[in-house]
Amino acid sequence: MTAPIFTVCAAAPAVTALLGTNPTRLYPHGEAPEGTAKPYAVWQVVSGSPINYVNGVPDTDRYGLQVDVYAETASCAEAVVKALRGAIAKRAYVTGFGIDARDKDTYSYRKGFDVAWLVSQ
Repeated sequence: MTAPIFTVCAAAPAVTALLGTNPTRLYPHGEAPEGTAKPYAVWQVVSGSPINYVNGVPDTDRYGLQVDVYAETASCAEAVVKALRGAIAKRAYVTGFGIDARDKDTYSYRKGFDVAWLVSQ
């Protein structure tokens, strides 16, 4: 089992207004298909661990996710981050802010944040 980030975000109208539907341009493993229209977002698991108990089997896992948005403009990247954060914050914790820059190879604006997501088994 993994964090249900796609399901949660794809069900949020503010997200799909910016990232579309069929497909919703939110991709796992930190990679989007070549030629994906912007804006889009990618996510990846960067850490994780079970929530252990001294006298029992773990029933919850903690996933640390990194979410990155790529867009043609800085304001568009900001809007997508805001929409994603709004959807995710109802189910998980935004724990930090990552990159906020322009990609040197593609010239896309990139903005990211980190999430801690607790998932019951």
